[in-house]
Amino acid sequence: MTFAAWAIILGVLLIAMVLSGTLLKRLPLSTAMLYLAAGFILGPAGWGVLTLNPLNHAAFLERATEVAVLISLFSVGLKLGLPLSNRHWLLPLRLAFVSMTLTVALIAVTGALLLDLPLGAAVLLGAILAPTDPVLASAVQVKSSGDRDRLRFSLTGEGGLNDGTAFPFVMLGLGLLGLHNLGSGGFALAGD
Repeated sequence: MTFAAWAIILGVLLIAMVLSGTLLKRLPLSTAMLYLAAGFILGPAGWGVLTLNPLNHAAFLERATEVAVLISLFSVGLKLGLPLSNRHWLLPLRLAFVSMTLTVALIAVTGALLLDLPLGAAVLLGAILAPTDPVLASAVQVKSSGDRDRLRFSLTGEGGLNDGTAFPFVMLGLGLLGLHNLGSGGFALAGD
């Protein structure tokens, strides 16, 4: 499929989602669910318009997911509207860093001890499962930059920070599995 065809499909999908925004607010569906349905319909199980082999198109899929995460985090950041010096940031920072680290560690220990996973796979499992999904919490997120509700701000801020917090754990897990270079200080962790 050519780039022009991809651009047309993506453009039509985004325009349709924007135009149906008021209708979607009345339905018990999230936009992520509708994008999933569109992917199913356009994919091999549906019309077969989008047929990507993850092994053959790994570089493209990696770039596409990076762009999606950047857009998602940028839109969350636009909603927050408070400077980092504001004390409202303390709770999201604790949720994103302290709670995330503890959750990754507990999942890694559980994976290693109960599931008999290698340490790298257990850390990677923890990094994948620990972040909360901001899409699922969208009903309680900040609606505009003027929204000062502490709970909404905390959940929105944590949702925006958790992917960045999980990244070092993903790299550590991949490094411990030998799939990524841990660097000069990583030899002790990898057991080399």
